[in-house]
Amino acid sequence: MSKRKRTTRRKRTRKTPTPVIQLSPALRAQLAGIVLLGLAVLTLLSILPLSQGVLTTGWLTLLRTLLGWGAYVSFIGMAAAGIWLLLTGMGHELPLRWERVIGISALFVLVLALLHLLAGAEDPLALADAGGGGGYLGWVVSQLVVSATGRIGALVVILTLAAVILILLLGVSLNEALPALRQAWQRLLDLYHARFRPMTIRRNGLAGQRSKSLPTSAPAPSPPSPSPSASGPSLLRPFARPEPSPAPSESVFAPVIIGGQQEWRLPPLDQILEESSEQEMSEAEIRERARIIEETLSSLGVPVRVVEVNQGPVITQFGVAPGFVDGRGGRRTKVKVSKIQALADDLALALAASPVRIQAPVPGRSIVGIEVPNSEIALVSLRSVMETETFQQMPSRLKLALGQDVSGQPVVADLATMPHLLIAGATGSGKSVCINSIVTCLLCNNTPDDLKLIMVDPKRVELTTFNGIPHLMFPVVVDLERVVGTLRWVTREMDQRYRRFASVGARNIDIYNQKMAGKGEHMPYIVVVIDELADLMMLSPDEVERLVCRIAQMSRATGIHLIIATQRPSVDVVTGLIKANFPARISFAVTSQVDSRVILDMGGAERLLGRGDMLYMASDQAAPLRLQGCFVSDRELIRLVRYWKGARTAEVPDLTSAPPEDFVQRPLWEEMQQKAKQAHPEDDLLERAIEVVRESNRASISLLQRKLRIGYSRAARLIDLLEEKGYVGPPQGGSRAREVLLPPPEDQT
Repeated sequence: MSKRKRTTRRKRTRKTPTPVIQLSPALRAQLAGIVLLGLAVLTLLSILPLSQGVLTTGWLTLLRTLLGWGAYVSFIGMAAAGIWLLLTGMGHELPLRWERVIGISALFVLVLALLHLLAGAEDPLALADAGGGGGYLGWVVSQLVVSATGRIGALVVILTLAAVILILLLGVSLNEALPALRQAWQRLLDLYHARFRPMTIRRNGLAGQRSKSLPTSAPAPSPPSPSPSASGPSLLRPFARPEPSPAPSESVFAPVIIGGQQEWRLPPLDQILEESSEQEMSEAEIRERARIIEETLSSLGVPVRVVEVNQGPVITQFGVAPGFVDGRGGRRTKVKVSKIQALADDLALALAASPVRIQAPVPGRSIVGIEVPNSEIALVSLRSVMETETFQQMPSRLKLALGQDVSGQPVVADLATMPHLLIAGATGSGKSVCINSIVTCLLCNNTPDDLKLIMVDPKRVELTTFNGIPHLMFPVVVDLERVVGTLRWVTREMDQRYRRFASVGARNIDIYNQKMAGKGEHMPYIVVVIDELADLMMLSPDEVERLVCRIAQMSRATGIHLIIATQRPSVDVVTGLIKANFPARISFAVTSQVDSRVILDMGGAERLLGRGDMLYMASDQAAPLRLQGCFVSDRELIRLVRYWKGARTAEVPDLTSAPPEDFVQRPLWEEMQQKAKQAHPEDDLLERAIEVVRESNRASISLLQRKLRIGYSRAARLIDLLEEKGYVGPPQGGSRAREVLLPPPEDQT
């Protein structure tokens, strides 16, 4: 048996020679980037007029022959491509892809072909040799298109392809591309104006447009800025404001005689209302605060630039444009608005002013408003707002002068379109002054034939000043027991007016007055003013809420409007039903953010300064407007009441002289009560009331209403007469009946 020898064949592997230097893709990209950057520098040196010799005659001649006029901008593409390859090779991910690079290159080639076609030379090849047009590259592409479509067709094809490539590169349609180009042009103008134009400071607008320039680099005064229409759009353009009203003349504010059952003359504003004094900060202080705001926010990682300053009577609003890093370079970063809002306390610490409120953004503007309190507060008089053109041009009879905004411009509202107003705020924040200014504004623009007032004042010290004027339907209601009856009377009046509207086919009070003007019948507006809602809700919450909501829901067409104020904005006072029927609200300073959310459904009222500083939420606006309310002094109220009380007897007193001593010392509501007692000494049902009390051995208003079948007001008046004569005792509180006393000795015989 023979053994076979197994032979193992070894596979021979061929060894590839190892290169001396191994180039990775990243290293290749870096080398290509360096080469392109070198070529870009070489091209730039060739274009510069300082270069001489080989650069001009060699490399630049080659580029001009190849690219034509495109050689002078080719260094930009070389530099961009070199930087892109260099950063990509270093591991940085850039949003630029190869598709965009190819698209940009194709667009560049089409531009070269278009330049060659537009040159219009008889010998295009000679033009390419001379370095004109689009060079050899543009000549080759243009000749290919011209041979297929002709010269005119080549222009159309090249422009079409260029537009398609441009849209693909930008990723937007034409309707989006045009606004983007316009916005880019506007940004260039904005950067120019932000660098070379001064920062705008707008002072109090009621005294006239006294805008001053604040230099950004040097304190030297700069020439006035051109108008926006001449220089194009700008971030620094002023608000669209009405022109300042001229000085009031006697013909404009002279008393007006209005006919009716009695001729009434509206009160002269210059004799009743007083003017306000203005206080302005110096430019040095404004410039210092603007510098502190920029440095503080920049140090906290939020770069901003103050572009405008609006100085109001109480606060100064600094308008900042977020994201400006360098005004000269124009580089802009994106900054979240929430970051600026979170730095309110830091700004208050840096400015040594508290509280600082941030409005981000300002409605209708691309800026953030930083509201800083002024070192000195200026009062806003009611006369200064009523004499403005904005107030005079409003045609409504129920127009209200609310105050001035943060830039000193007047803010006017129409109670007929609100149609009701809810006012809330802590004690001493300016709520009662606001009510007095609203009532004063109504009395200065309406006669008793056009407007009737119903006032409820449980505190007995605020609205009782107006007792005795002919606008009141009855004296100011100060007893809480009579408030529910007053609201019921308003609801009955509202229903009666709707029945009268239906009889003549009128939809609202204005149409009714127009139809009945020929018959001599005129229906006045009715404004119900309630100074403290919390006391009424404590007395009878269900009944008061039901009546207030019913009046608020249906009374707009009948000309009945509500103005309700409270100093306790809690959910049990300002309920959800009441808030739903009062879209127009005014919030003064409150103690907590919870109260602010109850009033405005948002925070912000807890950062107000008080003393008339308020947030006004209009019925047609989503964000509240910060105002400084109008101020009316006691002297002005006394003059106004004296005027209307004298106009009732056709004896208008001298308003410039001081009021009599007894007029100032004695409260007006006591004087009105005495006159009411003299007019109605006793009631003819007094004897019947005495018999009812004797038989029942108890006394209450509801008892007299049932037994005598009379209304609430007459029953309450009878109870007061019984108490004065000594038949019944004083009220015992709650719903308990009064104590029945023995008749006086002279009545027992």
